[in-house]
Amino acid sequence: MKKYTIFCLGFLFSAITFAQELEAIVEKDTTQLEEVILIGERKLSNYRQEKTLSSIDEYLEKSNKITMIRRGNYAWEPALNNMDSQRLVVTIDGMQIFGACTDKMDPITSYVDVSNLDKVSVDSGQEGTENGHCVGGGIDLQMPQSKFNGTGFKSSADLGYETNGNYRIAGLEVEYVGDKFYANVDGIFRKSDNYDAGGHEEVLYSQFQKYNVSFQGGYKLSDNHILDANIIYDKATNVGYPALPMDVSLAEALIGSLSHTYKNDSTRIKSWESKLYFNTITHIMDDSQRPDVAIRMDMPGWSDTYGFYSKVILKENKHDMLVNLSGFYNRSLAEMTMYPNDSNQPAMFMYTWPDIQTYYTGIYAKDAYSLDEGKTLSGSARLGFHNNTIASDVGLESLQIFYPGLNDSKNRFLMSLSADYEIKKDNYDVTFVAGYGERAPSVSEGYGFFLYNSYDNYDYIGNPNLKNEKALEANVAANYYKNKFMIGFETSYFYLTDYIIGEIDPSLNAMTIGANGVKVYQSLAHASIFDIYVNSTYHISDAFSVNGTLGYNYGKGSNDENLPFIKPFSYLAEINYSREFFNAAIQLNGNGNQTQYGSFYGENETPSFAILNLNLGNMFYLKQNKMILKYGIENILDTNYTTFSDWNSIPNPGRNFYMNVSYVIN
Repeated sequence: MKKYTIFCLGFLFSAITFAQELEAIVEKDTTQLEEVILIGERKLSNYRQEKTLSSIDEYLEKSNKITMIRRGNYAWEPALNNMDSQRLVVTIDGMQIFGACTDKMDPITSYVDVSNLDKVSVDSGQEGTENGHCVGGGIDLQMPQSKFNGTGFKSSADLGYETNGNYRIAGLEVEYVGDKFYANVDGIFRKSDNYDAGGHEEVLYSQFQKYNVSFQGGYKLSDNHILDANIIYDKATNVGYPALPMDVSLAEALIGSLSHTYKNDSTRIKSWESKLYFNTITHIMDDSQRPDVAIRMDMPGWSDTYGFYSKVILKENKHDMLVNLSGFYNRSLAEMTMYPNDSNQPAMFMYTWPDIQTYYTGIYAKDAYSLDEGKTLSGSARLGFHNNTIASDVGLESLQIFYPGLNDSKNRFLMSLSADYEIKKDNYDVTFVAGYGERAPSVSEGYGFFLYNSYDNYDYIGNPNLKNEKALEANVAANYYKNKFMIGFETSYFYLTDYIIGEIDPSLNAMTIGANGVKVYQSLAHASIFDIYVNSTYHISDAFSVNGTLGYNYGKGSNDENLPFIKPFSYLAEINYSREFFNAAIQLNGNGNQTQYGSFYGENETPSFAILNLNLGNMFYLKQNKMILKYGIENILDTNYTTFSDWNSIPNPGRNFYMNVSYVIN
């Protein structure tokens, strides 16, 4: 009750303080290091997204900075700057959400769909701390903003089919927009059988089924005040994970929010948004569909989050400012029950997440100062208080076996700082960024109890005494424009101290049958991660353009071992043809041989590969209505390949013919 009282007081305090004094601000980020991936506008585009009905995973995969860790054909885990999700802050419209699976089989991105979203904001390093603390960056999945243009009713229907996996997609959206009220309801259904890798090799346990329904509504109280409500319900069943020893019978989420927004272009306060939100997730792993297992297990998990934020954007002379006060409460609980094959033996039970309750409150501030025409100096900071409490007595006693004298509560103070300098001229732009950030250990890193990792075949035990992980970073981005030609590069370097990773404890015995042993989360003294990407575009004519991207990444720890999941040399070449009602593109992309792989952490060398894709699109107007057709062939040569980010080297899909149809009724 005390925590909920603090939430309410914090929300009211932010509303009163910021409403009285502040007024205006710049767009969310002024630097070139922010990438915005458009999703909601279903139209023909030169953007590299070839399918309007792609999963959110496929949209994110098009970003240079983002790689997707695949454990199956569903729910890929996003990694940014070669850092996995526990080093990132991944939010939905600024709302904190935490998965309920100890094996990361339900990343936050799996609980939304393209039908919910308008765009995705990707911010590198400490530029991504507006919504929380991180060391690698932030990914914010943003829903459409409220609108009151009086356009009346509008609807759309979507159908998609892909030959590989017999993948079916169907969606429907209905929207009403008045002068003072709007409402949007949409739903989408996805179902896939097992897919085939190159050479018609069936990948077993790669099927899934999912549906997602959302409601968005708003009421215009006055010209400056708007109320919005949003609800998302997402349910996936029969989800197979070929890279893991278990599948998922249920992954279910309910996400809701209520917000008030004030906007006024004629005052210093340009925007002030306050939001209350909640979400609840249920995730159930089981191995009932696997034919040969040493011992049957059920592994359910639950995650409930309640939170708020109050964000003000204001402008004063040459200052563009943003202030965001936020807080959340999360409860994460997971358990495992093991059923011996001998029915005379009793079942065994333990908590894998022993009812960990997390409370966080913090404040973020950013100021962008215009020095003169084309030059901007920006600074940002986030300060926060973080508390973990072990609510289960049984769970506490289990961890005290390894950590005698362990208290049930742990407080941490977190800090993030960032500064950037941007120059924009007619034919070039340059951005320099430096930052320092901290993050608290995740629930698994701090309190996990015998979590089996099939990647390196070890059980993992959390360490509540871990220090905050810290990162110093430097980023440089530059672009040069000359007539129809553009070339640019972006590079970043991260020096992380107290880098959290599992280390073998030879004194402990594994719980999982067949595991190599037990690893306990410890901190390396330091680790270094570096990346550089070069991008270029040349417009041959109004219709034809060519694009190219080259990338190089590197990561090593203080133990002189290569870090896992570091992307090898990568490349993409693309030729585009685009007219008003038709476009086409042919793409060649691939990776070089991964020679600097982390064998110490269970990683294997992956060979080089290259795949060829063709995509086409048409747009038709039928009176006032519009139909958009996207079709093409992925992996034309039916290459059998795996990438560095495919868990346990599961192969990617082989040749795939697809078609997406969207019909919009105005």
